Amino acid sequence: MKRIINIKKPSAAAMEKAQQRVKNLVKPIGSLGMLEDYAVKLCGIFGKTSFPPMKKAIAVFAADNGVWEEGYTPVPQSVTAMQAFNMTKGITGVGALAACVNADVFVYDMGIRGFKGAKGIEDRRVGDGTHNIAKGPAMDITQAVQAIAHGIDAAEALADKGYRLLGCGEMGICNTTTSSAVLCALTGADPELVVGRGAGITDEQLEIKRNVVRRALAITKPSPDNALDVLAGVGGFDIAAMAGFFLGCAYRQAAVVIDGFISAVAALAASRLNPLVTEYAFASHHSAEPGFQTAMEALGMEAPLRLNLRLGEGSGCPLMMHILESSAAMLQNMATFEEAKIDPSRFIDIGKP
Repeated sequence: MKRIINIKKPSAAAMEKAQQRVKNLVKPIGSLGMLEDYAVKLCGIFGKTSFPPMKKAIAVFAADNGVWEEGYTPVPQSVTAMQAFNMTKGITGVGALAACVNADVFVYDMGIRGFKGAKGIEDRRVGDGTHNIAKGPAMDITQAVQAIAHGIDAAEALADKGYRLLGCGEMGICNTTTSSAVLCALTGADPELVVGRGAGITDEQLEIKRNVVRRALAITKPSPDNALDVLAGVGGFDIAAMAGFFLGCAYRQAAVVIDGFISAVAALAASRLNPLVTEYAFASHHSAEPGFQTAMEALGMEAPLRLNLRLGEGSGCPLMMHILESSAAMLQNMATFEEAKIDPSRFIDIGKP
């Protein structure tokens, strides 16, 4: 795909200019910590140090997973469709939090089982849910490519509407299972250490879930060096589309926020398709799912918020969007030492380790 290959690096010149301004803002040098880093990164993404307020949106990709039939989760599969519809009404977690930062929420049906469509949900169906990864590949390569392309298309469509600060979320019962399998396949992590409780299961159900991931990896044997093979083998339509969304944001030079565990795994898969993805992405909260830190380490990123969140949906994205907007406001609205008539010569850079 040309859109995957042709991702450009953020502007080094804009970042250098932003870094110089940050150092000269009227404050102890380095005292605004990660806000300073975020401001510089945003300037690199947008290619300039002054930009208007960022129009915000969160894309939520919904799909069902055949592995649900293994019976270890007490949550009905019908919840995927119900919550996807509720998202269009703004009454789910992501909707309530997105409203606080004036972010719009867009929902995409990637393969909700038995779903006949609903107003406000965009039809991007690749299939009627994936196959059971405990018995064989989740999808074929053609479907994986199609799902990734739909994710890229979604990012491009939002960029065309003027959205420059985007978030990536999901909805799908059992997608912590598929994302755990993808993570294990890409990193070699042990399912014992990275498979978590998702929406809530007992100790006995958790062990079944771990064994399901082990079995899926043994059956499909996805190549760790081939992210497309991994997504097709043990992923989901939602995760593949999310990977595409991260790639599309980078291609269109838009900032994108990673939500929690599933979103981070999708970002990791995207980064294996093009490493430049991480230069356009911002981690948000440190998910309570045990595999999240493994995903972050593989991405070479750090999630700044520790709130014990594990909802998914993209619910952590609005929180990080507010922080990113704050970093932009710092850069653009604070005075410099010169403007404030303060001599900076005696200040020491306290931001250095």
